[in-house]
Order: sequence, then C-alpha cells, then structure tokens
Amino acid sequence: MKILVIGPSWVGDMVMSQSLYRELKSRHPKSTIDVLAPAWCGPILERMPEVDNAIDMPVGHGDFSLAKRWRIGRQLASNHYTHAFILPNSAKSALIPLFAGIPTRTGWKGEMRYGLLNDLRPDKRVFQYMVERYVALASTKSAMQAEVTLEKCLKPKLTINPKQQDILRQRFSLISDREIFGLCPGAEFGPAKRWPSHYYAELAADLITRGKQIWLFGSQKDQEVTQNIRDLLSTEHQSHCFDLAGKTTLIEVVDLLACCHTVVSNDSGLMHIAAAVDCNIVAIYGSSSPQYTPALSDNVITLNTDIECRPCFKRECPYGHLNCLNQLTPDKVINRLKTQQTK
Repeated sequence: MKILVIGPSWVGDMVMSQSLYRELKSRHPKSTIDVLAPAWCGPILERMPEVDNAIDMPVGHGDFSLAKRWRIGRQLASNHYTHAFILPNSAKSALIPLFAGIPTRTGWKGEMRYGLLNDLRPDKRVFQYMVERYVALASTKSAMQAEVTLEKCLKPKLTINPKQQDILRQRFSLISDREIFGLCPGAEFGPAKRWPSHYYAELAADLITRGKQIWLFGSQKDQEVTQNIRDLLSTEHQSHCFDLAGKTTLIEVVDLLACCHTVVSNDSGLMHIAAAVDCNIVAIYGSSSPQYTPALSDNVITLNTDIECRPCFKRECPYGHLNCLNQLTPDKVINRLKTQQTK
C-alpha cells in the first residue's frame, strides 16, 4: 500500500491521528504513509515513526482554491498512491486525492462528498470518540464497529530528542533539580476551554511550596495569560516558575513537555502532546468533553464540573458565567494531584 493521508489542521487532532498511522502500519507493515498537512505540522509528523513523508499543504484551512488543489493533485499523481484517507470532514479536503487519481479514497460522509470518496463511511456517530473515528478508517466498512474500541486504539507516541532536551534546558536556564510540573493554560479554540489564570496561579503556588518547579507552556497568544500567572506569584515563588510561552517552537515544546513529571492542561493540543510523550496528565475540561477527546494516556486524571449546561462545545460561554470552569476550584485540582500515584 502507498497511502496518502489528508491530515487535520489542529494540533490535538494531528496528534490523535497518529493512532490511525500506527494501526495502518500494524496491519500493513510494508506500507508507506505520507501525510499532506499544513507546514506547521511537519515537525510533529517527523516525530511519528510511522510517517514516511510530511508534505506541506500550501492551501489555507479556509481557502477553497480549486485550481491550486488541482495542481497539487496532479503533482502527487506521480507518487502512484493506492489509498487515501481523508480525515477532515469538508468536501474540499477530498478534492486532492480525487485529482491525484488515487484508486481507493476513504473517509466519513462529511459535507457533500458523494463521488469524491469511493469508500464512504456513512455515520461517524457510531463511534463516540474522535480517535475511534480515525482508527476505524483502517478497517473495512463492515468490520469497523466490531474491531474498533477506545481500549483497542493504539495511543499516540511521539519520539523525543534527549540531546535537544539538554540544549533547551541550558538555553532557558531550566537547571533546577526540583520535580517539574508543566502548566498549559491556553486553548486555541476559545475562552470556554480556559481554566482561570488566577486558579492556575494558586495551583502553581501550592506546587512550589511543596518543592516543585513550574514550567508554563503556550504560544505567543498565551503570553498575556502566562505572564499574569507568574505575576500573581510571590517574588520567592517566581524564582521557581519559568514562563516559556511564545519562546519555543512547537517541536521544542514536545521535548520540554517530555521532561515534565506531570502536566496540568486545559483540553488543548498541548494536552494531547503531553499524553503522547508519556507525562502524568491532569486534564481540565470546560465546554468540551472527555467523552469525545480524552487525553490518550494511562496516567490521566480528568476533571470537570457536572453543571447542567455542559458540555456545550462553544468557544464562549452562551450564558456569560463560565461556571463549568469557575466552579472547578483550585482546591479540587490540588487534592486530586495529592492523591495521584507517582510513576
């Protein structure tokens, strides 16, 4: 099999898609897997041993650009792929495999994809979890429900670079011998996924008091939040709190998260990366649900409130109160952390 995968565009989804690649390789060890995805995905895909080539997708997420997709498809035709797996649900995401003349094109029904896909899976809702929906594409349509469960899905497992870890720790003066707790207070999706920054600060203060050090992770967009968390700490505590948001590339974050004993994170891409590098995870859910996108780890504590209006899966709270997050107070997280088993 020569496989082309049309990959997702979100960090967490890209990490979860590795479960499909692992399943394909386990079934077809001699297959080659290329993944067409946005350029930022390249370094992540390089940490997936199952992926042979990461191909940059030059067309933006919201850009239809039929002519560009035609040209890309015709260029890829020379690779003579035998199978395509289309992970996004849009019609436009299925065009390139069609234009590339790939004989078998597999994906879920999505929007207006009749004719674009010839191995069309009719109803993704037969699977509860997103990772199940990815992995099910490796099975035949008739066998997938019997073969795929969350428990059977191979978990994402990113490789790490120990040499790069040492270089990064020296660059950012991360040389303390205190046990490392990573905090990931951002969420690209929206504020309804973000546990309050002053809650993170209270948690950080408790951990530092108990002899830990804190590494704050995030993108440039999260710098205001991470700076606010650090500013809320005492001067003494700040000496054990390192703000890395916006200072690292995504692949550097992979190696630094792998240094952490435990990572406390909102439901975000960094949560999925932390799970894929074998950290202990404390996953905090607001508007979203662990019944759809859980942290794929054997070492996870999942926390959420049970208020009536969640999960709503909204970017912003429809009622303006954010009680799904505000009622999940720091003492609840601290108490669960204290009971977490040490690896």
